[in-house]
Amino acid sequence: MKLKEIDRTAMQAWSPAQQHPIYLATGTSAQQLDATFSTNASLEIFELDLSDPSLDMKSCATFSSSHRYHKLIWGPHTMASDGSLSGVLIAGGENGNIILYDPSKIIAGESEVIIAQKGKHTGPVRALDVNIFQTNLVASGANESEIYIWDLNNFATPMTPGAKTQPPEDISCIAWNRQVQHILASASPSGRATVWDLRKNEPIIKVSDHSNRMHCSDLAWHPDVATQMVLASEDDRLPVIQMWDLRFASSPLRVLENHTRGILTIAWSMADSELLLSCGKDAKILCSNPNAGEVLYELPTNTQWCFDVQWCPRNPAILSAASFDGRISIYSIMGGSTDGLRQKQVDKLSSSFGNLDPFGTGQPLPPLQLPQQTTPQSTVLPLKKPPKWVRRPVGASFSFGGKLVTFENIKSHQQGPEQQQLQHHVYVSQVVTEREFLNRSDQLQEAVQSEGFINYCKKKIEAAQTDFEKNVWSFLKVNFEEDSRGKYLELLGYRKDDLGQKVNLLESCVCIKTKEETEDLTSGKETFNISVSGDVDGLITQALLTGSFESAVDLCLHDNRMADAIILAIAGGQELLSRTQKKYFAKMQSKITRLITAVVTKNWKEIVQSCDLQNWREALAAVLTYARPDEFAALCALPARPLLSSFLPLVSVVGTVELRLSVLHLPSIHSFPLEFVYS
Repeated sequence: MKLKEIDRTAMQAWSPAQQHPIYLATGTSAQQLDATFSTNASLEIFELDLSDPSLDMKSCATFSSSHRYHKLIWGPHTMASDGSLSGVLIAGGENGNIILYDPSKIIAGESEVIIAQKGKHTGPVRALDVNIFQTNLVASGANESEIYIWDLNNFATPMTPGAKTQPPEDISCIAWNRQVQHILASASPSGRATVWDLRKNEPIIKVSDHSNRMHCSDLAWHPDVATQMVLASEDDRLPVIQMWDLRFASSPLRVLENHTRGILTIAWSMADSELLLSCGKDAKILCSNPNAGEVLYELPTNTQWCFDVQWCPRNPAILSAASFDGRISIYSIMGGSTDGLRQKQVDKLSSSFGNLDPFGTGQPLPPLQLPQQTTPQSTVLPLKKPPKWVRRPVGASFSFGGKLVTFENIKSHQQGPEQQQLQHHVYVSQVVTEREFLNRSDQLQEAVQSEGFINYCKKKIEAAQTDFEKNVWSFLKVNFEEDSRGKYLELLGYRKDDLGQKVNLLESCVCIKTKEETEDLTSGKETFNISVSGDVDGLITQALLTGSFESAVDLCLHDNRMADAIILAIAGGQELLSRTQKKYFAKMQSKITRLITAVVTKNWKEIVQSCDLQNWREALAAVLTYARPDEFAALCALPARPLLSSFLPLVSVVGTVELRLSVLHLPSIHSFPLEFVYS
């Protein structure tokens, strides 16, 4: 998408990346004429203001020059640290001279803006480049194989990278390596490229195309791989871009054949090595991926040739293109809408005639209406893939269990014939936020692995801060001890030793009375009389004499003589005893009757389900005492639901993880405490 344009037939140079706001310097191009055949020359500096919706760029300053230029670059040498405008504009003149300008003085409107100039070269200076590692070093190339290295701190005497190549030829382009500061490359229209080592002051390798149709118009080093570079061919018979690797210099590594006519210039993005600009005689500006040979973007240009394209150092999405029709256009490769561009151009043309009818009527002109296009193209598509500077360099996401998943794109340092690829690494790490909780978890895991549950529970009992927490861990500890049922009864407050002492005390009191009554009964011997009268005693006597224990028991129950009925039922057998017990329990209603019923009939399920919530300890003690092993767990689970609300504080006090992990490793026959709590 086009952002701005400048109506100038000029060479161009962007301000360094450190400079803000962004400036574009233009110098009148040599060997080109505009429609007026003017031979005047000037240096201009424009400010890039993207907040301004118009296509025009604001001109900050103009300096009338006596030189026309073949090459113009803006180096960051001597830039002020406070951000004020500085740097050096370096121009290659048509008479073999190199001129240094101070851009800050040009913007300030001063007249003395030339820092220094030298006419060392023979013929026009078509090649210039600044060393990105030592910004005071500038390489220049001209005719007769002349290459000079200039030190801006000592501009008087340049040095040469080595002896001139033979036969002598023009230097069409020159470039410093982007990874190694002492490596320089130059190329000529003959198709030969030479790589120089400034430490040895000699060429170290030469590459050339064997077809002899490769006329080098430009070269560029790979931004990331030190041994790779590209050469562009201006010959219409071979309009290609060759990618070379100096370690395999016998033939090109890859050939890009996307243009149909000769290529005039190329520019490799320093922000993304997968973006290579090229423009040629086919009036196309293409953005290609040299690593894959794919065209990612074609700029919407006009039918004129572009002889120079450059990336903006500060904003990697912006580029500029200078064309032979006397216009410098500013584009964005991120796409956008172009609906307003044609209307703005028409409004600019209409405003040149004023707002009155030129035929003398004095009436205002109506607004100019544009003809409707049948197939309007209002939107310019962006790149086929996101550029490097908008991709996610890193990312992170939390997962369950305190896990943190991160990724980062690490640049591969491999520089073989295979192209550089991004290595995608995903890392999973544990994020620790509650170290105390993790320590407790580690202690529990250690206890589970070593089966040291008793010691673990003892430590918890010692560290307990409340009686409730101490009781909970006491119950858990008993689960792993021998005679766990007896231990549970003791924790519930029912000790067999204490109960035996109470019974002995009660029997000692009763024994005194019983002894006195026995002495009274045995003091005199009476005659035994068997009565068979018609009263209840007589009927019972008759039943006993006839061996009818069932009738005797019924008579005793009828006369409410329960003790006699039970004794006679025992003598009558187990079946009679069971029926008598049922009748007794059905007839007797007291506070302890239901408990006695459960003890005799062993029906603890009803007792456990119907007992009052406050008597859960007593119900639990009864189950511990009388329940069989096969029904013990099921009976313990019955009172858990109504008691769950009472045990909710247990989870918060002890810790959910600790109890749940304990459950996983308890023997099934000793599962009572946890089932009682969590059922």
